[in-house]
Amino acid sequence: MTLRPLPALLLCALALPAMAAEPAQAARARAEQWLRDQYATDGSRVVAQAGPLDPRLSLAPCPGELAAGLQDGTRLSPRMSVVVRCPGSDGWTLRVPVQLQVYRHVLVVTRPLQRGDGIHADDVRSEERDITRLGYGYLSSMGEAEGRVLSRALAAGSVLTPGALGGRSAVRAGDQVQLVSRLDGIEVRASGVALGNGDNGSRLRVRNGSSGKVVDAMVTAPGEVLALP
Repeated sequence: MTLRPLPALLLCALALPAMAAEPAQAARARAEQWLRDQYATDGSRVVAQAGPLDPRLSLAPCPGELAAGLQDGTRLSPRMSVVVRCPGSDGWTLRVPVQLQVYRHVLVVTRPLQRGDGIHADDVRSEERDITRLGYGYLSSMGEAEGRVLSRALAAGSVLTPGALGGRSAVRAGDQVQLVSRLDGIEVRASGVALGNGDNGSRLRVRNGSSGKVVDAMVTAPGEVLALP
């Protein structure tokens, strides 16, 4: 007959780990939600998954609302450490590791582009990418690249980054330019119309205003190009 209380004692023993786990699970959920709220914008998609915590943790249930945040200077990355705090004199602080993905639409190059090339609408497309892995930044609209030229070559499929853009084009498509031709020490100048954008040193096509012939040329200064052989 003395064995009857044992099932009740066993139930209590089983309930204790579950009760101890509740504050830790609440902390994990708070860390995930805080990151979702922090990085959610129109058209974005945020995926946050808290990692496992030390099973030996013993946290008292929090009587108030859990606070969450990041340490100063923390940068967006695929692995974040969210500081979760239970306020009060008997509160606690816990660091929760979270795997984070933030998907936004960014501009991706559709074909190989060379240094000095201008950026046109048909040179890029919008794709959803995880920006936590884009450490060099990204562009999301053509307005950010308006009138700019590439400072380095980009392969097809590359994300267009701020660092890949140089200054404004010295020559833009439709500009009236001076077309300079040099042969055997003789220089001839003619008016022309640029058929593309380019910075100093970049190549583009130019239509000779007198003959109508389209020639390859290199930008040498604002409004001036040199005909190439």
